[in-house]
Amino acid sequence: MTTTATRAGGATPAFPPIWLRDNCPCERCRDPRNGQKLFGITDLPADLTVRDTEATADTITVTFGPDGHRGVFSRAWLEAHLSTSDGDGRTEAAKQLWQARDLEGRLPAADWAAYRDDPAERARVLRAVRDLGFAVLHGTPTEEETVLAIARTFGYPRETNYGTLFDVRVEANPGNLAFTGMRIAPHTDNPYRDPVPTLQLLHCLANAAEGGDSGLVDGFTAASLLRADDEAAFRILTTTLVPFAWSDASTSLRADRPLIDVDPAGHLREVRFNNRSMQALRLDPAATTAFYAAYRRFAEIIARPELLLTFRLEPGDCLVFDNTRLLHARTAFAESGARHLQGCYADLDALASALRTLEETA
Repeated sequence: MTTTATRAGGATPAFPPIWLRDNCPCERCRDPRNGQKLFGITDLPADLTVRDTEATADTITVTFGPDGHRGVFSRAWLEAHLSTSDGDGRTEAAKQLWQARDLEGRLPAADWAAYRDDPAERARVLRAVRDLGFAVLHGTPTEEETVLAIARTFGYPRETNYGTLFDVRVEANPGNLAFTGMRIAPHTDNPYRDPVPTLQLLHCLANAAEGGDSGLVDGFTAASLLRADDEAAFRILTTTLVPFAWSDASTSLRADRPLIDVDPAGHLREVRFNNRSMQALRLDPAATTAFYAAYRRFAEIIARPELLLTFRLEPGDCLVFDNTRLLHARTAFAESGARHLQGCYADLDALASALRTLEETA
């Protein structure tokens, strides 16, 4: 075990004095009822030092200067914080990237009854959504609004101007291409929102139409291929703000975000890709030309057949997927056959919370 500080005074590089003091677990620093900090950063001395340490088998007690404050730290807790973390688990560093061949014939899936009744099975499904970006539940009730009950097993449906849920079926006067029998190319939903809905659920109530198969593309895989093939194009798509918008008589939505979003370390965090809601860029001619070349390069990678995983949703199937990572698609279908899906949006943070709770109580 690396000690937290030396008796001579200075903290080890792993644990500077300010970090130790900011994380002091004593009752003067944290409310014992809820663990929340009782101080702000400006309440701490600006010239903090480690004056002394006392070690036991399980703890290290640190005496700080200049005020003599003492904090007792668990060795196990300090050990767990010696290495860097993957943050909140939202970036590529914590994901399993895939191409279609990796998952053909073995989709992450579960029976609804097992998922509903067995915490271990529910954790396995939620883990698949977190790590692979999606999972399919089979055998759910083919009743309207079931999709909302499914979302509530791990979180809360997110209400938008489309309502708490939405229907995907052919309409006489469609306000969206999704409400026709046309092929829908891989895309992410609602890029004109900030924050964008991070999870989407699609529940199949009927699918007697010829065609209408579902498809998924791992946007993180596509973006990582672009980064490897054309670093300059990747950089353009991570730094150019793209205007996305959608409006009707009662709603006007807009968000300016890059097609590929990365964290400060350069890890993939989010993909927004939807040509139907992308608006005209306002850049100088050279920047516009460069952007469109990069945009085309990324679109060509997304369109590679080996990246598209296709499958058919049957009545009672519910697809749950990460809308900030996966692009979803649909083949064309004959409008004469009944095809009815109900969908809703939810949030990844609630799913991650439910999964951590299941894992901690297992």
